[in-house]
Amino acid sequence: MQDKNIDRQPQIPGPGQGSGFFPPGQGPGFFPPGQGPGGGPGTGPPSGRPPAFTPAQQAGVFAVDPGSIRRCMFRYVYIWLDNRQQFWAWLVFVGRRSVAGWRWTGFRWVYFGVDLNRISSFICY
Repeated sequence: MQDKNIDRQPQIPGPGQGSGFFPPGQGPGFFPPGQGPGGGPGTGPPSGRPPAFTPAQQAGVFAVDPGSIRRCMFRYVYIWLDNRQQFWAWLVFVGRRSVAGWRWTGFRWVYFGVDLNRISSFICY
């Protein structure tokens, strides 16, 4: 009799499921082939720090759609989440329901991903 648990992969929520935030090294691989971290040109973090100011939050956005945030790819973007977190980011992927890229911690860039429905507003530079 074969054990049904053999070859079973852990279930990690994908974009649009679960918490909506994917810490570094986790998530279901929502990059197109060859475009993940280190997987192609332009997918790494920027070489320097983000701007040294915190922008004022824009008037309330009811929904962030992929077309509106896509123009922020490979640019500095300031993001406000629905849980009041806010940070500078460098987006390298925009999908139908999620974005991914590099988030500035105040000291270094770390890889992240977040569902679009978690973003309350953003501004590109």
